[in-house]
Amino acid sequence: MLDLAIVAEGRTSADALAETTALARRADALGFRRFWVAEHHNMASVASTSPAVLMAHLAATTERIRVGSGGVMLPNHPPLVVAEQFALLEALHPGRVDLGIGRAPGTDPATAAALRRSPEGLGAEDFPRHLVDLLGLLGDRRAEHGLWERFRATPVATGAPEVVLLGSSGYSAQLAGLLGLRFAFAHHFDTGGTLDAVELYRRSFEPSAGLDAPHVIVTAAVLAADTDDAAEWFAGPGRLSLLARRTGRLLPLQSPEDAAGHPDLATARALATSRIVGGPDAVVVGLRALADATGADELMVSTSTHGLPERIRSLEVLAEAWTAGPATNP
Repeated sequence: MLDLAIVAEGRTSADALAETTALARRADALGFRRFWVAEHHNMASVASTSPAVLMAHLAATTERIRVGSGGVMLPNHPPLVVAEQFALLEALHPGRVDLGIGRAPGTDPATAAALRRSPEGLGAEDFPRHLVDLLGLLGDRRAEHGLWERFRATPVATGAPEVVLLGSSGYSAQLAGLLGLRFAFAHHFDTGGTLDAVELYRRSFEPSAGLDAPHVIVTAAVLAADTDDAAEWFAGPGRLSLLARRTGRLLPLQSPEDAAGHPDLATARALATSRIVGGPDAVVVGLRALADATGADELMVSTSTHGLPERIRSLEVLAEAWTAGPATNP
């Protein structure tokens, strides 16, 4: 699961982070493999600003699920800082830490400049070099020279986080392939290009010391409920948020009751989208179709709705239906 710690209408950042914690615990109990948190800055409805801090909390309050960043936006941070943070997390929670790396800022240009203390270097031209330095600091050296020659992320490492390159375009897909890294595609962005990016990644893949074959994670926007009608009811707030983003507006995540009476709901429901919304059968059919089309090794779900109970129920319905479904193993 991928979570952004969304601050719904009428709630606080503390509420959102408590809900993320409850979701992670439930996902852990249900047998989900990974729980990732995002990095976004200066956004009115996103409380997940510092993945490493939130991951430390989530790992300490769960038992076996892997916790990860979806992702750390590397242009915002010096590679040594990221390496130190994730080497520390790995030492605290060995074998349970994922380092998802992205090259987008996760915010607007002005905020990105404030994060980096300068408007210079806002492009991603240095991303490959910084990524290689980060890998080297974590023990995966890909060049003759780099930061690892002078600096250590931790005094004596006994392991390293699992590194995944994130993307929503062909650029990151190709780079992940050339470096022999796992690749996660943001299908839930609803911007298309999923099949092309996955194919480019596989075509570009070169085995590395850490990975001998391509490994694809596809993230999908999913909302499951006990019935199709119930799922559509709870999906109203997320559909309105999608419409608002596509039309350049800001809209808080409303309650299903408020969404049901919103004048734009019919327009939002008519939008073409890759979201998978429905009861148990519909959601499993949709996810298996996505797995078949992409050949994904893993599917990651992102759930957008107002209340914590329906988000937890979505996880429960999905876990129950997936386990009871056909004995295929996407």
